[in-house]
Amino acid sequence: MNWKAETKPLAFLVGAFLLAFFLPIGNVRFDNAVTEALHLVKWYAREHVILCLVPAFFIAGAISVFVSQASVMKYLGAGANRVLAYGVASVSGTILAVCSCTVLPLFNGIYRMGAGLGPASTFLYAGPAINVLAIILTARVLGPKIGLARAVGAVLFSIVIGALMHLIFRKDEQERVARQAHMPESDTGRPLWQNTLYFASMVAVLVFANWGKPDSTHGLWSAVYSAKWLITSGAALALAAMLVSWFGVNVWKVAVAALVTAGTAFVWGRSTPLIPFAAGAVLVSAVLSTAKGEPSDWLSSSLGFAKQILPLLLGGVIIAGLLLGRVGHEGLIPSAWIHRLVGGNSVWANLFASVVGAFMYFATLTEVPILQGLIGNGMGPGPALALLLAGPALSLPNMLVINSVIGPKKTIVFVTLVIVMATLSGILYGSMA
Repeated sequence: MNWKAETKPLAFLVGAFLLAFFLPIGNVRFDNAVTEALHLVKWYAREHVILCLVPAFFIAGAISVFVSQASVMKYLGAGANRVLAYGVASVSGTILAVCSCTVLPLFNGIYRMGAGLGPASTFLYAGPAINVLAIILTARVLGPKIGLARAVGAVLFSIVIGALMHLIFRKDEQERVARQAHMPESDTGRPLWQNTLYFASMVAVLVFANWGKPDSTHGLWSAVYSAKWLITSGAALALAAMLVSWFGVNVWKVAVAALVTAGTAFVWGRSTPLIPFAAGAVLVSAVLSTAKGEPSDWLSSSLGFAKQILPLLLGGVIIAGLLLGRVGHEGLIPSAWIHRLVGGNSVWANLFASVVGAFMYFATLTEVPILQGLIGNGMGPGPALALLLAGPALSLPNMLVINSVIGPKKTIVFVTLVIVMATLSGILYGSMA
């Protein structure tokens, strides 16, 4: 017997047996943590996979098929004008109201298409962090000072983190630029304005389908919320028209898909809008699967992103739920420990808040009520800002996917930069508050 070859399988079997043998079933905290993990993954599947991730996968797939590599390299590539590249990447969050997981397919798409590590890292942080709705809600609920600090900190963070990632891995980036220089320039044969409208329609579906309900029943945000599904439907119809006119998709197939989606919306739209939205996504996929050329490639690319990212995300959500639980519920780590550790403005309190925020999963806008509860339990203003700057941009599921895209070394550096800068910002803000 080759004992060297059998060591790893044997160790795995022994480890699995010991885990099963000592599994603390019956322990109240463990049983509750398992329940919380399942609750969180169920909530995530219902609230984010269909409305957030599915449109994001389609957008990411479209980037890889319909956007030429030369265009990405021109504006976001490692050799692009730095002011333009970081400027474009840093304001992305003002358009995309996405969470740390929804931004991942988009990050993967632009990075694979040739975006430089620096601008791509800026986009990765800015997407969920520089969210206009979240910043406005922060100012209204937690106060204008912390709202302004969050806005300024997020913009500066995204640029500094991207620049540092480029500087630290500049040798890798130089090699990447050299490889890209030998790649032929691809051309979709479609004018820029058509691609712009095409992507704008998909971004509109993503943004307005996830438009959150405001506290007030008056004003622009409330009016948009009232019409969110009409706007989403209009954007989807515009996308359907473009698929027929510009991409040669069969008109009767698109018409049937639109009519079936409209029928499900008429029956279930008011009570369960997820049903017509999911039906539309499935029908679009069916239409694209029977098409030829670019539309079929678009679906294949989108499915590729989904297969790569979804398992890691759902696994990460389960682990995060097991350790930290949901909002207002405990996992294996008691919430009282967190409350005691983030009071005051010590280096430790800010560092702890940054680390917990980085590993915990925050859906878009949920960080504000979470912070409101923590501040009410004695959390200091510095750690509060540190958590706001680290939390929405990172999460354990997010880290697992980033690792699969850029590797463990770059992932560790990116996460460390976010945590360190959030900690320093918290200390500075806490000293002035």
